[in-house]
Amino acid sequence: MIFKGKAYTFGSDVDTDAIIPARYLSTSDPDVLKLHCMEDADPEFPNKVKPGDIIVAGKNFGCGSSREHAPIAIKAAGVGCVIASSFARIFFRNSFNMGLPIFESDEASGAIRGGDMVEVDADSGVIRNLTTGARFQAKPIPSFMQELIADGGLMEHIRKRGSI
Repeated sequence: MIFKGKAYTFGSDVDTDAIIPARYLSTSDPDVLKLHCMEDADPEFPNKVKPGDIIVAGKNFGCGSSREHAPIAIKAAGVGCVIASSFARIFFRNSFNMGLPIFESDEASGAIRGGDMVEVDADSGVIRNLTTGARFQAKPIPSFMQELIADGGLMEHIRKRGSI
């Protein structure tokens, strides 16, 4: 599984309220949530992000409340994956459960700049900054987790396997 897109950078401690503001939590409809993804951090983000683009952030991305709306909004906005120095524990779990690939790399997080073209190989964990030629290593996503992502998240994965 390869992800390739333009990088949008954010700082450290981006909380779930910055990812999807609480005022939009009356719905879990991905088509509504994507319209407000990251708008408090960058009001133009929902209008400029393109399918496959990549969010790059500092430490503790997704901290705050445990809402599943945050990874749903990011995924619905078309973001291919998120790279950060570290993720809040519940956001980490929710991301995979919702089918949003995430990669931890302190080096990539600090070196990738907004607008850089980035490619991530989920099998190897290699992150390449196609703009600068730099290469970084993240933990690869195990094949069973890649299946879960490809199926659209945990519930869809279980449905497709006939367990529900």
